[in-house]
Amino acid sequence: MTEFMFVLIIPIAILIWKGIRIVPQGEEWVVERLGKFNAVIKPGLHVINPIFSKITYKVTTKDIILDIPEQEVITKDNAVILANAVAFIKVTNIERAVYGIDNFAEAMRNMVQTSLRSIIGGMDLNHALSSRDRIKAELKIAVADEAADWGLTVKSVEIQDIKPSANMQQAMERQAAAERERVAVVTQAEGDKQSLILNAEARLEAARKDAEAQEVAAKASAESVRLISEAVKENNSSAMFLLGDRYIQTLQKMSMSENSKIIVMPGDLVGAVKTLVSGK
Repeated sequence: MTEFMFVLIIPIAILIWKGIRIVPQGEEWVVERLGKFNAVIKPGLHVINPIFSKITYKVTTKDIILDIPEQEVITKDNAVILANAVAFIKVTNIERAVYGIDNFAEAMRNMVQTSLRSIIGGMDLNHALSSRDRIKAELKIAVADEAADWGLTVKSVEIQDIKPSANMQQAMERQAAAERERVAVVTQAEGDKQSLILNAEARLEAARKDAEAQEVAAKASAESVRLISEAVKENNSSAMFLLGDRYIQTLQKMSMSENSKIIVMPGDLVGAVKTLVSGK
């Protein structure tokens, strides 16, 4: 009898030992009974029926980091850029996550890649390179509904890098160089234009000032003639003195010239001056 009880107790103890399950913190386990979903057991000590039930899935309840590999994306203006991202998701419905999709992590990774291509494909190159926040927001909205059907919550989607391809970078560098050259040519042409305008304005101003000076000189000469005429009427000796002085100054200037010259002087200089003054 004792041996029979011993033989009976040993299998029972083994079954109980196999039925005891300790779920660690940060995980939840799916229990199936006779091949059908039975329950989700949470962290802690649990006892299940080891004959008809078994643990089929162990799912983490921590945030899951999904690295989205770099891929080539063609923009709306046919430029090729490289983009990659990282998604942070969390399993919020264990039953949907394990029975709604074969591999929810791989499914989410493909979903983010596809949505990323679609969003960037609707932008031109410059817009895509400068709109990280918009792309991130649209990407999260695009995958959130599908993720909810799979029992997942999208915590965040971040764009790690977005840049032109190597060939595109070379084309952009050539375009930038051409643009800098164009700006330099335009700047030089504009400088030459402004220089010509300023020179023309300077010549115009100089001509205007010269005309004004000639006008002032003409007025001064006219005034001098008028004063001399009035003086001649009143006193011939003053006019004779003035004309004689001018005559002598002219002769002095002529004598200082290095060129050969012959100066013809009237025999009666005083008489000549008197004739000029009197007009007779």
